[in-house]
Amino acid sequence: MDAYEYSERIKNLENKLNNISQIINPNKLEKRLDEISTLENDANFWNDPKNVAKIQKEKNILSRKLKKYQEAKQSLDDNQEMYELATIEEDNETLNEVFNELPLLEEKIKALEIEVMLSGEHDANNAIISIHPGAGGTESHDWASMLYRMYLRFAEKRGWKVETLDYQDGEEAGIKDVSFLVKGENAYGYLKAENGIHRLVRVSPFDSAGRRHTSFASVQVSPEIDDDIDIVIEDKDIRIDTYRASGAGGQHINKTESAVRITHIPTGIVVQCQNGRSQHQNKDTAFKMLKSKLYELELEKRRAEEEGKEKSEIGWGHQIRSYVLFPYQQVKDVRSDKAYSQVDKILDGDLDDVIEDVLISEKG
Repeated sequence: MDAYEYSERIKNLENKLNNISQIINPNKLEKRLDEISTLENDANFWNDPKNVAKIQKEKNILSRKLKKYQEAKQSLDDNQEMYELATIEEDNETLNEVFNELPLLEEKIKALEIEVMLSGEHDANNAIISIHPGAGGTESHDWASMLYRMYLRFAEKRGWKVETLDYQDGEEAGIKDVSFLVKGENAYGYLKAENGIHRLVRVSPFDSAGRRHTSFASVQVSPEIDDDIDIVIEDKDIRIDTYRASGAGGQHINKTESAVRITHIPTGIVVQCQNGRSQHQNKDTAFKMLKSKLYELELEKRRAEEEGKEKSEIGWGHQIRSYVLFPYQQVKDVRSDKAYSQVDKILDGDLDDVIEDVLISEKG
């Protein structure tokens, strides 16, 4: 690396950090944290547990954001200072050390850039994900199971926890339907980028003639909403069905109708849960899923109105990404307009770059 390249990369990082500073306003964050500290010193503050939980959540988010900004700024300042001293003293060993640290600094500021983007009202929440195969039978069921595995691996790599809410095997292979809860920091903020139709092109392992097939599956992502958000669901607007949960066979077959399916008639939203130990537990979880989906639907309507879209364009009914395994290998996201050649790694949960490129493009 020469002095010109170093200077250009540093200039780019300074611009990014300046933009981040204008968005998060560190002085404003410090002022709000001081206000929270004052609230905590008031004995009456602790008498309202619900408000305490809300304020503590805000404090954690603001503190983390401010700390990451301060660390990134300090690292950038230190790197520039070391470069200037090493240049003056013609210390090539230190110069090489400065150059080697630059990629790590770029990663740190990129991570901060993503953190700033995940500042929506519910980005910090857990995420509820449902995967539904499209038309195509066994082939699309297998594709849905591949997507499910991809998200499980992604969550595992980030240290997030996954709780399966509903799982139905496909008749021959793959899955017919799956819903699961992802618990982790900014889980919804990241995974909301997966909301949409996913397309797979490959030579089907289920086709003895070795022909190429195109399969589709929809991924629906909604935030796990807090209990203090009031979503009114009228009894007349829902239909509740119970059925036997699918078991592993033999003595494990569920002999009671513990699984629950709830249909919200006005919107056509259907949720189901069968992984709880009782019908009551499954019903509670299904209602939580329904509330989250209704809330997400309302958020989509508001966003669409702000952007001047027609109602028919609201929702997840559009293709967002193609995964091509044959005749070439490529993952292409239509929103970021970026293509990736490491298809196997992506299907194994290496989604960070793909998702972050979408978040950056949608903020641009």
